[in-house]
Amino acid sequence: MLDVNKTLPKDPDDLRQFTALLLAEVKSQAVLIEKLRHQLAGQRHHRFGASSESIEQLQLALENSEIAVAKMTAKLRLPDEEPKDKPKRRPIPDHIPRMEVELTTGDDDCAHCGGGLRRLGEDVTEELEYVPGRFIVNRIVRPRFACSGCEAFTQAALPSRPIERGRPGPGLLAHVLVNKYADHLPLYRQSGIFERDGIDIDRSTLADWVGKSTALLEPLADAIGRHVLAGQAIFADDTPVKMLAPGTGKTATARLWAYGRDERPWGSSVPPASWYQFSPDRKGQHPKDHLAKYQGWMHADGYAGFEDLYRSGDIREVACMAHVRRKFVDIHRAQGSAIADETIKRIAQLYAVEKEARGSPPDQRADLRQAQAKPIFDDLEAWLHTQLPSISGKSPLAGAIRYALTRMARLRPYLDHGILELDNNTAERAMRSVAIGRKNYLFVGSQTGGKAAAIAYTLIETAKLNRIDPQAWLADTLARIPDYKINRVDDLLPWKTAI
Repeated sequence: MLDVNKTLPKDPDDLRQFTALLLAEVKSQAVLIEKLRHQLAGQRHHRFGASSESIEQLQLALENSEIAVAKMTAKLRLPDEEPKDKPKRRPIPDHIPRMEVELTTGDDDCAHCGGGLRRLGEDVTEELEYVPGRFIVNRIVRPRFACSGCEAFTQAALPSRPIERGRPGPGLLAHVLVNKYADHLPLYRQSGIFERDGIDIDRSTLADWVGKSTALLEPLADAIGRHVLAGQAIFADDTPVKMLAPGTGKTATARLWAYGRDERPWGSSVPPASWYQFSPDRKGQHPKDHLAKYQGWMHADGYAGFEDLYRSGDIREVACMAHVRRKFVDIHRAQGSAIADETIKRIAQLYAVEKEARGSPPDQRADLRQAQAKPIFDDLEAWLHTQLPSISGKSPLAGAIRYALTRMARLRPYLDHGILELDNNTAERAMRSVAIGRKNYLFVGSQTGGKAAAIAYTLIETAKLNRIDPQAWLADTLARIPDYKINRVDDLLPWKTAI
């Protein structure tokens, strides 16, 4: 710091030296003030912006752990073990409407001797079901018949159900899944909502249903993944989620990865889809495993873990202009920077060209970009180069410009290829539901619980992308998939159903 009591030197050389020192001090203070303003703006947004609501953490910890156990039990086909303290199943209340279905073999005569059949009794199975807006009970009646000649017995078989030894219908299972992963309602809250209708379903029971449902639906999520990776260009992003660390009582930072395919902007009729994967950390090996069979373009941010993928040559990078723009928006909000404001305006011109190109075939999009977007892109890049020497290299603005120049070099392919996009917003939109849900469930109980969440997000978000009601589609799929051949599971994809 300068000594404010120091008198001005009278010697011209000393005065010039003093002036240079003073200017350096002023510049240093200006950079410090700029940094502090930027940090303060971020802290204010973090503190006074949307805050996470308070959640009963014990309920959530149990919920996510139970989902993981149920999924693993179903996947390994382990026998169900009911703990001694498991709540006893109460009968379905009488006020819930019943819909009776009688199942018979359709035979009037004995298959063994041809004698007449007489009715001895019946077996009744009550299945709690949910149709939009209300509960119903499917009362499945299966009469037992005996032959009057040879005393042989006959009875229709009970249809396959999504959860054996359980009473939930496919519509109720779909309702619980959509409530949790699309509408962000933790299971203990759903249990409370059901109780108001007189339906007693414990949180642990709901967790068991979620785990077993996602295990049953996993082949369908895998099919969506294959569909995504068959695209010429995909979108990739990841977001942190907390995972309970075994034996410590603490949480570790895991990741949910989203890979998207959406060819609608260039007029393709191929259905859009989002494929989610879970990993216990953010090591670059995970996307390498996810994308081991993929070849093509990938829109992504500047995550260093993707670099190995690009070096292989099978995957070619397309950077994201939205990430570039966001840094300048933050700086403009914090400091009112004229350079940041001008950068934002120039980027807006690129998006105006994209608006005009949307829906056109790839070759027309490429031609339009070459004629209109490329001059804007080149001018922006050159202009940023000229601005960088005029500002402090340690300022946030300088950091944003260096980031922009680095990423723009990797964004240039979009100008030549009409199947590419200016940003990675497709993947970022896929993460929106995860980010909202994360505020409600706080963490996943284990890796198995995280994988269950990835399956549910894959199915629900893909249905939404195709403008299909995820609850209606999942209800139909859960009713059909228990008896479906694994090699025909693609027939159950949301865009192939008549929902």
